[in-house]
Amino acid sequence: MRRTIKAKFSNGMIEPLEKLDLDEGEEITVTIMEVAKPSSGKNGFERSAGGWKGTVDADKLIRNIYADRLISTRKAARL
Repeated sequence: MRRTIKAKFSNGMIEPLEKLDLDEGEEITVTIMEVAKPSSGKNGFERSAGGWKGTVDADKLIRNIYADRLISTRKAARL
């Protein structure tokens, strides 16, 4: 069985923050992934700003958006 839980490291011990359904003495494998701490008071949106810089030609994208708006997908009216 594979499960992800939250835990806290305190006084040299890993303390689960949830109830574990394990038998006493059962061997388990623990994988530790550090949770990124917010840096300098910025939220995730602000930290991600500029992440696409250099990967997309913004001017070309804008031209394509406006060109696509000129394409009519509406059927011709029958009079």
